[in-house]
Amino acid sequence: MDAREWIEREFLKLRDEQYLITSDSADEYNCIAWAANDTERWWWPHPDAYWPTGIPRVETLENFIRVFQSLGYEPCEDGALEDGYSKVAIYLNAQGIPTHMARQLLSGKWTSKLGEAWDIEHQTVQGVEGKTYGQVGQYLKRAIKLSSELP
Repeated sequence: MDAREWIEREFLKLRDEQYLITSDSADEYNCIAWAANDTERWWWPHPDAYWPTGIPRVETLENFIRVFQSLGYEPCEDGALEDGYSKVAIYLNAQGIPTHMARQLLSGKWTSKLGEAWDIEHQTVQGVEGKTYGQVGQYLKRAIKLSSELP
């Protein structure tokens, strides 16, 4: 089975929207790391994965929010593109447990790392909602630092 067949089998909504596969399959990092712009580590509250110090290693929405607050994000209302802000979305299963994260691009499109598989660019945040990842449960945003503001 090729990449597109697998993706469209797992993410039915992507059959109806344009998406791009933007990387080869890789297992060094996952969707949480990808949302945090880290392609070197696998982020998850599991003991064998990276997880920021001081945040409980428990799969709860609150802990995932805390992780991204440590990166400068704060909860926000929606995934609409806002000038000057970067956004991420946390997906939850039916039990309210985090399953996935996506990051908004400057274009307003979204990017996701699909488990141990590919990175994709999708038109809408809803593109990867469904049986695999559930629904978006929380949006977070942080101000984009201009290169002139960086140390």
